[in-house]
Amino acid sequence: MQANCSQLHSPSGAAGSEDASASQCVQTRLTGEASCLYSGDVHIQINSMPKECAENPSSRNVRSGVHGCTHGCVHSRLRSHSHNEARQPDDTEMESGDHGSSSFSEFRYLFKWLQKGVPYILILGVKLVMQHITGISLGVGLLTTFIYANKSIVNQVFLRERCSKIQCAWLLVFLAGSSVLLYYTFHSQSLYYSLIFFNPTLDYSSFWDVLWIVGITDFILKFLFMGLKCLILLVPSFIMPFKSKGYWYMVLEELCQYYRTFVPVPVWFRYLISYGEFGNVTGWSLGILLALLYLILKLLDFFGHLRTFRQVLRIFFTRPSHGVAASKRQCSDVDDICSICQAEFQKPILLTCQHIFCEECITLWFNREKTCPLCRIVISDHINKWQDGATSSHLQIY
Repeated sequence: MQANCSQLHSPSGAAGSEDASASQCVQTRLTGEASCLYSGDVHIQINSMPKECAENPSSRNVRSGVHGCTHGCVHSRLRSHSHNEARQPDDTEMESGDHGSSSFSEFRYLFKWLQKGVPYILILGVKLVMQHITGISLGVGLLTTFIYANKSIVNQVFLRERCSKIQCAWLLVFLAGSSVLLYYTFHSQSLYYSLIFFNPTLDYSSFWDVLWIVGITDFILKFLFMGLKCLILLVPSFIMPFKSKGYWYMVLEELCQYYRTFVPVPVWFRYLISYGEFGNVTGWSLGILLALLYLILKLLDFFGHLRTFRQVLRIFFTRPSHGVAASKRQCSDVDDICSICQAEFQKPILLTCQHIFCEECITLWFNREKTCPLCRIVISDHINKWQDGATSSHLQIY
């Protein structure tokens, strides 16, 4: 009976041991495959099965189930990996969109900050204007006076013989009166000293004081030379021809610019040399260095303006002609009509290109151009600037 019982129990024990070994084998394989799957790589291994797994059919069934599960997991991992790769461009686009939205939000934040700060900026601007109301109003008045006088002089020069002597006399009185009134209003500061390279009595220790002195002096010098142009306009044509007046306008303008370049030198030199915010030794050293650099730059300007002024003087004294006087026969070939003014010739000039124009008409033309009005052949090697009576609007503050 014991033997039978042992025989009866032995199969079940053997089956239990086989099931245990099968489950152990399956567990081992699952652990290995899981490690392979989690590592991100897919490995296909063909290994010999353990004996107990090969001998046990139930373990084969379990093995087949495990293989099915494993293959399903592998396929699902591959599909998810392909989906992830497919989503990568979308993620890149989303990131670029996020970056654009962030920059837009920053710009919107800056715009909101400016909107909030506009009232405070206006308050500070009004305060600044009220502090410098005298200088601002005077600057606007000087600028409008210059624009009006400059435009009026150019128009009178363009009219040539038909210019109004009364208008020229009014411009002369207007410019002189504006200058005298300005200096009389601020007579305590002695601003007229800067016209002759002396320092005004104003204690200009700040940058705004320097701009005040230099700006007023520059406008007054413009008014002075514009008044001289008005005097030339008042001279009759039989004393000074129109062409000669153009050369005088050019010389006066170049002389004005040359003089305006050096008038601010004493003012700026004194301001730079008195730079002493960092102590006595350091302040004087830095002030001397800045003043020397300023003088070097002004010397470079000096040589540049000197070269230009020499060319202007050469043109003034040589009076180069763009052609020769045309004969009556040559004028009759073109019906005695100037193609510029559409009138009869007045002192006709024959250019090198064989075209004929009035002397005054072609003189005005070469104040702006270098070529013939008809054939566009280069006649002059330079443009005679400032012969139309204009004054440079450049503000010489340094």
